[in-house]
Amino acid sequence: MIMTDQDHDGSHIKGLLINFLHSFWPSLLKVPSFLVEFITPIVKATHRNGTVLSFYSMPEYESWKGSLAGNASSWSIKYYKTSKEGKAYFQSLDKHKKDFIWMDEQDGDAIELAFNRSKENWLRQYEPGTHLDQNQKLIKYRDFINKELILFSLADLQRSIPSMVDGLKPGQRKILFCSFKRNFVKEAKVSQFSGYVSEHSAYHHGEQSLASTIIGMAQDFVGSNNINLLLPNGQFGTRSVGGKDHASSRYIYTQLSPITRFLFPKDDDGLLDYLDEDGQTIERNWYMPIIPMVLVNGCEGIGTGWSTFIPNYNPRDVVANIRRLLNGEMMEPMNPWYRGFKGTIEKGASKEAGCSYTVNGVINEVNETTLRITELPVRRWTDDYRAFLNSVTEGNRDENGNLPKDPFVKDFRKYGDDAAVVFEVQLSEENMMAAKQEGLLKKFKFTTSISTSNMHLFDSAGVIKKYDNPEQILEEFFHLRLEHYEKRKKVLLENLEFELLKLENKVRFILGVVRGEITVNNRKRADLFLELHQKGFTPIPKKSKAVVAGATDDKEEAEDSPDVSGLRASDYDYLLSMAIGTLTLEKVQQLCADHDKLNGEVDILRKTTPTALWVKDLEALEMQLDALDKYDAEAEEARRKLKGDADGEAGFKVSKQAPKNPRKYTKKAS
Repeated sequence: MIMTDQDHDGSHIKGLLINFLHSFWPSLLKVPSFLVEFITPIVKATHRNGTVLSFYSMPEYESWKGSLAGNASSWSIKYYKTSKEGKAYFQSLDKHKKDFIWMDEQDGDAIELAFNRSKENWLRQYEPGTHLDQNQKLIKYRDFINKELILFSLADLQRSIPSMVDGLKPGQRKILFCSFKRNFVKEAKVSQFSGYVSEHSAYHHGEQSLASTIIGMAQDFVGSNNINLLLPNGQFGTRSVGGKDHASSRYIYTQLSPITRFLFPKDDDGLLDYLDEDGQTIERNWYMPIIPMVLVNGCEGIGTGWSTFIPNYNPRDVVANIRRLLNGEMMEPMNPWYRGFKGTIEKGASKEAGCSYTVNGVINEVNETTLRITELPVRRWTDDYRAFLNSVTEGNRDENGNLPKDPFVKDFRKYGDDAAVVFEVQLSEENMMAAKQEGLLKKFKFTTSISTSNMHLFDSAGVIKKYDNPEQILEEFFHLRLEHYEKRKKVLLENLEFELLKLENKVRFILGVVRGEITVNNRKRADLFLELHQKGFTPIPKKSKAVVAGATDDKEEAEDSPDVSGLRASDYDYLLSMAIGTLTLEKVQQLCADHDKLNGEVDILRKTTPTALWVKDLEALEMQLDALDKYDAEAEEARRKLKGDADGEAGFKVSKQAPKNPRKYTKKAS
């Protein structure tokens, strides 16, 4: 009997066990009821009258929720990852125990397809809403594979591969959503913020995983983010071990980076649809930054059937190509770029599937026996490289007490800190000559490679797509973003015209009160409402939320009933709720000035093209990039002053005079 959580990961465990048996003892699966599972609900819906419904898969629950129509508010929803009601389940064992049965070789083919063959076609054949019928006692292996295990594979893909539009995975998107919702400009502990995200975005996984994602979004060492969306206030990890040396989430703080709102402008907040989970508004399908962040910060992930790797690119190169597209010009090819990296990235041969690049560190020849290393290839972490140098240094023993087989380094010293790399390596003259003949970059493992042949992303429709180059990603993003600038202009105009209408009505209302044409004292609210309606004041209804299953409101408001015209008295609250001290001629003058100002903004916006809106945003972003460059330069200068000049303070005592022009190796020696 298999007993697992009822979520996607539980389905994965069942699938792994079935595949294990099928691989080693396939005949066992053909024994009737040899393998059984014990199922528990993943969602329970409780009605006000006490009726309880159990759902064993999310598609089953979603299908039921969609059928409720206007009867949703009377149900409360509770999610279960694991259940504490085991005693009740075991009392009705027959209901919760399901037997797996082998019908024919199609069952074996389904298992092979899910675990041992290419999975792309299998995943593409999935139809939304498909799920196992848990009312059946017997479950075919093929049905488990195609109706339950496939849900895990799809969820695994969504967690592993980001969207082309915003470059984010679902967990990162939830964090960004909560940062905007909270207006996260004051720092908070990562542990506290992860709790906030879990509460406000319906995050159903562990908070430790969430904290790790927050830390990853804030890291800014070489090889991590080109633009970190969150600030790393504390020890968020270094290039020494690739960020794994970050402190506990209880001791570090974060907040929104100043540049983040320039990438995701507030004017776009109302344009995209938010997801809804049982009455709780959560993150969007995707955000719409002004440049494709998947190119800026890159991505890496392995999902079921697909994997992806996209290197980082220079945001200034991305902005320049967007300007070219706006001007109707051809884009220029973009090459990978990592913020703070001092080495070289050289383009290799181009293929149909993508390009390959060679990433070189920086190594200088100080004299005939000494080398200075001042940069490592991207994502070659400092501690790993120090371990490599230890393994080729004379007299050093490994953890098992063994001497190196082919030592060629006499000694080395490390002078860098957690941000800068500085090694000085001493060799004999013979080993130096041999290393130069072989090529210093090759001998000292100073070269890595990156490729653009595996660039898979979810497109705007939620479909996995392979991109051949970064320009293809940018072009698809460009057309989508331009459409949203058109939407933004339309929405901004509607909002401004709406505010103008409110101002006009407020001016009329105050003048009516001042002149004695409208009496507000000692009158019934209903009579005043009718008078405003008869005099042609515009009713403005309050915004109402759609009712869904499990929806809960912090405040319950008594709704007034509409009259025969379909209007409510609350439709005039924007007038009747004005303070008595504002019903003056001075207030009228202020409102008229506001009206004229808004009119000017409307005229300017009507003349502004969507392209001009984008250019304005790009100019503001470039100013933030300038500030980021200035910050990096100041940090580098402060670090240099603190550590001292390594060239003057560090070094081996050598008898030979150093060459007047030390040679810098960034390419392989011939």
